[in-house]
Amino acid sequence: MIEVKNIQKQFGDKTVIEDVSASMETGRCNLIIGASGSGKTVLMKCMVGLLKPDRGEVYYNGTDFTNMDAAQKTQIRKEIGMLFQGSALFDSLNVEQNIMFPLNMFTQDSFTTKLKRVNAVLERVNLAGVNKKFPAELSGGMKKRVALARAVVLNPKYLFCDEPNSGLDPQTSLVIDKLIRELTVEYNITTVINTHDMNSVMEIGDYILYMYQGKKEWEGTRKDIIFSKNQLLNDFIFASDFLKDAKDMRMLEETGKIPNERNMDELTRP
Repeated sequence: MIEVKNIQKQFGDKTVIEDVSASMETGRCNLIIGASGSGKTVLMKCMVGLLKPDRGEVYYNGTDFTNMDAAQKTQIRKEIGMLFQGSALFDSLNVEQNIMFPLNMFTQDSFTTKLKRVNAVLERVNLAGVNKKFPAELSGGMKKRVALARAVVLNPKYLFCDEPNSGLDPQTSLVIDKLIRELTVEYNITTVINTHDMNSVMEIGDYILYMYQGKKEWEGTRKDIIFSKNQLLNDFIFASDFLKDAKDMRMLEETGKIPNERNMDELTRP
C-alpha cells in the first residue's frame, strides 16, 4: 500500500498541490486523473521521491518514505518499477539489453540467470523471441510492452505508469491496460497510473483519484463514476453529449430500469 497524507507542493508563489491525501492499495490499479495542470504529475513525482513535498508525507507499507535518508530511499526505489510515457527505451540497446538493464544495475546474478528472467517477462507480455530487435524496429504497442517487461523484471512491489497509453490506438491501449491489470494482480503490485485515457478509467480503475486545480476533488471506483453527482468530475469524464447519454443509459441499466443481460429474466418474469 502507498499512502499520501496532506501533501502540499509549491513552486514559488504557486501552490500546485494542496492538502492531498489518498490510500492506494496493493493488487489494485490506482488511477490519478485530471486535466493538464491539475497537479497529478507533480503528485506522482512526490510519491516516487523526484520532488520533496513542502508539507505532508508519503508512506510505503506504513514506512515514512518522505523523511528517509538517501540510503533508505534507494532501497525502496529498488522495489519500484517505472513505465514512462514515451517508453524511454535505449535506442542503442536491443530488447534483451533494455530489459536486462535493471538486472545489471541492481543484481549480481549470472548472465544465464538474468537472461532467463528477461525471457520470462518477454513471454509474459507476449513478445517471446524479439530479444535481438532494436526499438526502431518495434511498433508503438510493442515498445510499450517491452517497457512494461523492463518495469516488472525486478519483481517490484510498486509500479508507476505515466500515461501508458499515450500515442497508442484504442485497440492497442486495451491490450496494455489488460497487461497492466493482469501483472498487478498476479504479482500483487501496488500500481499507480497517471492517465488521460478514459477507457483506462472505465476498464481498470479499481481506485480513481480525480485532481482539480491541485486538490483532491473526488475519489472512488470506476463503478462509482457512473453514479457520481460531482459536476466537475462529470464534465471531465463525460465531456461530449454522446458520453453523457451513455452515462445516463448505463445508470438506467445498473438500476434495472431498462432491459439488459443481467436483469432481463427479472423484467420478463410473469
